[in-house]
Amino acid sequence: MLGKLSVEEINNLLTSQVVGRLGYSDGLQPYIVPVTYCYDGKYIYGQTGEGAKLSFLRKNPKVCFEVDLMLNMRHWHCVLITGIFEELSDEESDKAREILFGKVYSLQTSTTIHYAVDSAVTVQEESNRIKKIMYRIKVLELSGRYERE
Repeated sequence: MLGKLSVEEINNLLTSQVVGRLGYSDGLQPYIVPVTYCYDGKYIYGQTGEGAKLSFLRKNPKVCFEVDLMLNMRHWHCVLITGIFEELSDEESDKAREILFGKVYSLQTSTTIHYAVDSAVTVQEESNRIKKIMYRIKVLELSGRYERE
């Protein structure tokens, strides 16, 4: 059975996941990339570094964001958001980082449980996980669909 997700189901899906897909465009070509995120009921929070994606988002802040949960081909849920990319700075950036890391980093396993890990590599990997630029997506519209057996 196909159907539309309720507002409660949409919020449950968005708050239960940490990886979504960010869609944006440079005006000529659309792009979609997986990103780690957190949802607080009003905004999608994320982080990024300098690069083409950020350059395109600064020029064209209209985005879409998609999150799904798929158990099999006949049992899935999907949420699509249209919104506006907002680059954060100062206190807003610090607050967003606290929200994001409070949700996402609690899901990581400790490096102490991995054997034969070079500590220099671990430090480098950790520094790659923390990006300088925090952003949020102001949710303008959201919708959700599902299929259930």
